Amino acid sequence: MIKINKNFQKLPGSYLFAEINRRVNKYQTEHPDAKIIRMGIGDVTLPLPPASIEAMHRAVDEMSASKTLRGYGPEQGYAFLRELIVRHDFAPYGVELDPSEVFVSDGAKSDTANIVDLFSNDVKIAVTDPVYPVYVDSNALAGRAGEYLPEGKWSNLVYLACNRENGFVPALPSEPVDLIYLCYPNNPTGTTLTRDQLRVFVDYARANEALILFDAAYEAFVTEPEVPHSIYEIEGARECAIEFRSYSKTAGFTGVRCGYTVVPKSLPVDLNGMWSRRQTTKFNGASYISQAGVAAIYTAEGKTQVKANIDYYMENARVIREALAKAGVEHFGGVSSPYIWLKTPDAYPASWDYFNYLLTEKQIVGTPGVGFGLEGEGYFRLSAFSTHEATREAMERLAQ
Repeated sequence: MIKINKNFQKLPGSYLFAEINRRVNKYQTEHPDAKIIRMGIGDVTLPLPPASIEAMHRAVDEMSASKTLRGYGPEQGYAFLRELIVRHDFAPYGVELDPSEVFVSDGAKSDTANIVDLFSNDVKIAVTDPVYPVYVDSNALAGRAGEYLPEGKWSNLVYLACNRENGFVPALPSEPVDLIYLCYPNNPTGTTLTRDQLRVFVDYARANEALILFDAAYEAFVTEPEVPHSIYEIEGARECAIEFRSYSKTAGFTGVRCGYTVVPKSLPVDLNGMWSRRQTTKFNGASYISQAGVAAIYTAEGKTQVKANIDYYMENARVIREALAKAGVEHFGGVSSPYIWLKTPDAYPASWDYFNYLLTEKQIVGTPGVGFGLEGEGYFRLSAFSTHEATREAMERLAQ
C-alpha cells in the first residue's frame, strides 16, 4: 500500500501565488478583452542584461564542440563564479568569505526550502508575520510546523509580528527558538532593518545558540546607507547565520534560475559540510550556461546594465509611492525594495476582497496581504516590476 506524507494534507488551500494565477486566469478567460496589469507576483519585465546574453551565447557555442563541452559541473558551483561572488558581493562591504562557503544553486526559493533538510524535526522555528510563504510551507511539509489552527497559524511556530505599531521591526522571540527566518529588504512589506536593528538579532542568536536564516534576495535594491547589504556586515554573524541570495530580481533571472547560499565554516555546527553533502546527494548543480550568464554581471559593463535595470524598477516604485501618497493611502516600503505595502481601503478590510475589487473593477493584479500571514490582513502588496507605461496606467486607474 502506498503511504503518503500526510503533512501535505495539512496545508491550507493552494500556494498563494498559484491561487492568484488561478483567479486571474479565470477572469481573463471570462473577459478576454480585459487589459490586465500584473503587479502581484514579483516577476521581471526587462530583458536580461546584454552582457549576460552574450556570455550565455558563448556558453552555448562551447557546448557545440567536444573540446569545450561542459558536462556535469561541481554541485557547489563553478569556481569562477564563486570567486566572483566573494570578490564583488561581499568584499566591498568588509566581509571576508572563502569561495568554499558559497554554494551556487537554481535560486533562493529552492535553497530556503531545502535548507530544512539539515535540521532535526523537533527544532523550534520563529518566522516573521507577514512572511514569505515558502519558509512556513517547507517546514509544514517536513512536519515541524505542527497543526494548522482555525485562526490561521501553525501550532509549533513562533510568530514575530511586523506591523505599523512596531514599525515593521519584529520583536525578539518570546520563547526559546532554534531557527529564525529573516528576510530584509522584506518581502512582502518592502521594509528594512538598519545595522543596529539587525545586530539585536545577531546578538540574540549568539547568546541563545540559535541560527538565523537570512534571505537577502533583494539586497541589490538597497539605497539607504544605514541598511546593510549582508547580515555578515554585523559582527558575529558568521557564527550564527546562513545567507541566501538570488539573481532573479538582481539580473532578471526569473526564467533562467540561479542564486546562491552562503554557509560559513565558522558556524558552531559543520553545516557547511552538511549542506555540501546534501547538495551533492540531491542536486546536480546550476547549469554552466546560467552560471556563465551570471558571471558576466560582475564585469564593468554588466554592473552598469544591472544597475540600469534596478533603477528602472525603483522608478516604478517611486511612481507608486507618490501616487498612493497623493491619494492619501497609507503605505510602506518601496525605498530600498521593489515592493510597496499599502493599507486596504476601509470598504475592503479583507485583503482578498480588495484583490477581487482591483481585478474586476480596475484590472490590476496585486497580492493580498493575508496570504503572507494574519498580520497581513488589511494590507496589500504591489510590485514595481512592471513596465513604466503599465505602472503609470495602473496608478491612473487607482486614482479614478
